[in-house]
Amino acid sequence: MLDVRRMQLLREVVTSGSVTAAAANLGYTPSAVSQQMAALEKEAGTVLLERAGRGIRPTAAGRLLSEHAAVIGRQLAEAETALADLRAGRTGRLAIRYFATAGATLMAPALARFRREHPGVQVDLRVTDPADPLPEVAGGEADLAIVVAPRDRVHAGIRLVPLLDDPYRAVLPRGHRLAGRQIIELGELADESWVGSESPGPCLDVLLAGCAAAGFAPRVVVESDDYPTAQGFVAAGLGVCLIPRMGLANRHSGVVVRRVRGPQPVRTIQAAIRETSAAHLPLARLLAALQAAAA
Repeated sequence: MLDVRRMQLLREVVTSGSVTAAAANLGYTPSAVSQQMAALEKEAGTVLLERAGRGIRPTAAGRLLSEHAAVIGRQLAEAETALADLRAGRTGRLAIRYFATAGATLMAPALARFRREHPGVQVDLRVTDPADPLPEVAGGEADLAIVVAPRDRVHAGIRLVPLLDDPYRAVLPRGHRLAGRQIIELGELADESWVGSESPGPCLDVLLAGCAAAGFAPRVVVESDDYPTAQGFVAAGLGVCLIPRMGLANRHSGVVVRRVRGPQPVRTIQAAIRETSAAHLPLARLLAALQAAAA
């Protein structure tokens, strides 16, 4: 295989017209340049330079390699510039995964701030509900994912950065016997009919664990796969439900929302990134923007 550095040295010899001139331009000794040219000719399997009076001139093979060396030199310079832009966060691409209720609260303000600071970085933004985005992060298909997980969840090679705690609220029909209370004991809802508001996964796990701690399992009479629909079922008097605060940005006029305790279920919102990508400047800036939005 041809050595790129020797090809660049050949280019200097050809353009300067002699080994001595090339050596002076590059700060080498003529002997060192001659040795490198001999090694390059051995790699090429042919003569690259021939004497011409007091100087030298390239053979056809020497001219060919010299021209390719010029192209390679330009490409290397372009690569160095592109790499510098990438390191500085001026260019690049980030693949981001998030779940729906994190969109308006976290992703929208964070992305707006990030784009002001890094307009040249392309962002591939996708909703992952109900899929688990962590395999994409671990496999390098995504750079960051917003996830719901306990604080002690461990994944090899993945760093989980806490963003915020999102407490669940009781959603009751207007006129419900507990609607006049500001805080409800979770156990007081044990005998109620329930509207299912969560798909299987970490959010449902948090809700069920809270109910179990209060001494009951919710009796679900109707299922919903999104929070607005669940609120509609509650407003119609079909049951009560728990919905996280982030899922209550748009409240149905036919429901009331109350805090719960004893216990208060809370889902932890985290950003998942690969440990090996933590120092990547654009990713670090986007993470900082998410933390600011969460605060």
